[in-house]
Amino acid sequence: MKKIVRKLHRYLGLIFSISILMSSGSGVIHVLMSRTQSAPPAAKPSGALLDTSAITVTPADAFPDAPPAAINIRNIAGKPHYQAFIPGQREFTYIDATNGRKNPDADATYAREIASTFLGTDEIEQTDFLTSFNSEYIGIFRILPVYRFDLADGKGTRVYVSTVTGSVTRHTDDEKQFEASVFTNFHKLGFIPNKDARDWLLTILTGAAFLISILGIVLFFLTRPRKNKKPATGTTRP
Repeated sequence: MKKIVRKLHRYLGLIFSISILMSSGSGVIHVLMSRTQSAPPAAKPSGALLDTSAITVTPADAFPDAPPAAINIRNIAGKPHYQAFIPGQREFTYIDATNGRKNPDADATYAREIASTFLGTDEIEQTDFLTSFNSEYIGIFRILPVYRFDLADGKGTRVYVSTVTGSVTRHTDDEKQFEASVFTNFHKLGFIPNKDARDWLLTILTGAAFLISILGIVLFFLTRPRKNKKPATGTTRP
């Protein structure tokens, strides 16, 4: 029994030690990231103040045929706009609240204004529009869809913008993203694109590490030194 447990512990430990190394390494990276990565941007609307006195069209007049489920008032290009969530439509509907006209370009314009205000410059370029998560904008950021805007500052600074919240949902650069990518690859096996395969492999590796730990505990008790029994004392016959 001792030999079997010892061999299992030895060879399984050698095989699956890579997962333990990756987990411990990601723990060190996580500590470093907590000191080098900036806090997530505040989820609050950004931009110029809203001129409510310019609103001349009521919501009832703006949406006579398709009643919205929810309405936000956004300041876009210096004018108040109704941002409407209409059931059955994937995209927002924007109505200029000063004249009642539909503005099909308002969403992209609004996203650019949010990014420009956050970064403090108009020298930005839209490089992507995400409707699903990818290797950089991962599921922990939760909000979709988002626009990506890049700043040509030599650092690879970019922001992800949500017109739903009216705010920046992620702010990063090349250096910060390198740290985040290393952590994701070590801690979550992010280099495996298929989520099901990744989850199964993580489960197997974690389960194996648990099994190896149990075997080590069992082996400790099986191989612990035994106390020698003292010989019985007494007289013997010649």
